[in-house]
Amino acid sequence: MYQYTEFDDRFVKQRAAQYRDQLERNLAGTLSDDDFRALRLQNGWYIQRHAPMARIAVPYGELNTRQLRKLAHIARTYDRGYGHFTTRQNMQFNWIPLERSADVMEELAEVHMHGIQTSGNCIRNITSDAFAGIAPDELIDPRPYCEIMRQWSSLHPEFAFLPRKFKIAVSGAAEDRAAIAWHDIGLQLLRNEAGDVGFKVLVGGGMGRTPITGTVVREFLPWQQILVYIEAVVRVYNRYGRRDNMYKARIKILVKAEGPRFIEDVEEEFRNILEHDVDGASHLIPQEELDRVAQYFDLPEGVRFGAANDALGAPVADAPPAYQRWLERNVHAHRFPGYRAVTLSLKRVGQAPGDITDTQMEAAADIADRFSAGEIRVTHDQNLVLPWVREADLYALWQAAKAASFATPNIGLLTDMIACPGGDFCALANARSIPIAEAIAERYQDLDELYDIGDIDVHMSGCINSCGHHHTGHIGILGVDKDGSEWYQITLGGSDGTQASGASVAGKVIGPSFAADEVPDVIEAVVETYRTQRSANERFIDTVKRVGLEPFKVAANAVRRTTGNKALAAA
Repeated sequence: MYQYTEFDDRFVKQRAAQYRDQLERNLAGTLSDDDFRALRLQNGWYIQRHAPMARIAVPYGELNTRQLRKLAHIARTYDRGYGHFTTRQNMQFNWIPLERSADVMEELAEVHMHGIQTSGNCIRNITSDAFAGIAPDELIDPRPYCEIMRQWSSLHPEFAFLPRKFKIAVSGAAEDRAAIAWHDIGLQLLRNEAGDVGFKVLVGGGMGRTPITGTVVREFLPWQQILVYIEAVVRVYNRYGRRDNMYKARIKILVKAEGPRFIEDVEEEFRNILEHDVDGASHLIPQEELDRVAQYFDLPEGVRFGAANDALGAPVADAPPAYQRWLERNVHAHRFPGYRAVTLSLKRVGQAPGDITDTQMEAAADIADRFSAGEIRVTHDQNLVLPWVREADLYALWQAAKAASFATPNIGLLTDMIACPGGDFCALANARSIPIAEAIAERYQDLDELYDIGDIDVHMSGCINSCGHHHTGHIGILGVDKDGSEWYQITLGGSDGTQASGASVAGKVIGPSFAADEVPDVIEAVVETYRTQRSANERFIDTVKRVGLEPFKVAANAVRRTTGNKALAAA
């Protein structure tokens, strides 16, 4: 993991002190709420439906156990004893009083964390593959590049007030586990025929009201030039992006409207930056800087290539079926012999997807210290990953994970849902997500049934902003408002670009909205239709692609008819 330098440490502590001064002036009435709003947002502090919400950056999803314990302390001391991991690898707290927000920022700075640029119209937290550095299919480790981009973009004066928020994702593996096509800029690390490292660059992806996948603007860009190219893209966006309509302000709208002209303008800006670089001011990345940052992403202390083979031990005799299922679903291949990556599931009945209590955070930190060299990752799917687990320790880890409620063997299955906090917390939401997720989880508790259904992604958002990535779900659920009541739109066939899903595509709506109490029945009808229509060993998404939406529409409409046509009246 990256280790803060003296400069980095001073940077976040000075930022925390600056924020405390701003907060105190606001509370004293000398800094107006309107003027304070932009300042608090750039430090990750929102005002939500019931209370302030703090969003804490977890750059490219990496945490050490000291940081996780600090998050547990904050949850226990300032919040209501829990936090929420988001689809963008951040942590959110929902109940911290604003007058204590500066205290929280100072606590975070102690462990080299912050909320800088987790909100506001700026370049947000940069995300990546949770299996970076350990995946067998990885071509190039994206983390050093992510860290360089993080440092370059933090408090960048030119990009502090963009037309709208701006998100970047980076992948370095054959399989895209970072959903790069759905970001404002998506970057795929690769090698050209000569073996040189560079990036495929996609621009203009995004979800929300107008789901669009990114356009490839460069098939190969040398890695040294990536900051310059990002600068060119964001400058063009900053210059021409719409500021008169927040719903049309994202870069995806500009790219769609301008087409080739947008790419031409970016290329011209890119050339101008390089051609006018008379004093070395352009942000070409020197090899020595990449080497400096990359050294922090070498193997953690205690992990050595091949060392785990010396202590593999015999297979566990008479292991219970639950352990075997956990091995199948929650344990993943590793690039280093003798090691595995393990997912700690945060999906269980009685707890919202992505939520984690202070006690669970402490338990996860203890497990990571014992089994994963003190490192833990936050996933795009709102779970946690232990990246450095010896095969010999898997059974002991399973026992510890089971005791801490992390061992549900459901990764990739229907109950491994993605969901935003929805209307229970968010002021933007049209409907609640958490009760719907809970109802679906309660209905599908039988592991035999879940395993028979197989791989299926259920993604749910409480509003069109798509924080729950409903567009990319094999089954997507979107909360909508109908005359002040909560209703839910169902989509099918979405994909985030992983191999299990296929090319990135937005799901298609299968009919008018459903009432909240109809949604679990609709999901069941859709799943049962799949089970009757599937071929041998065919996954849900492949059946949808093969047979089309019509059989699923018919099944959904049957649910609507049996519930008194309530949803038709709201359509």
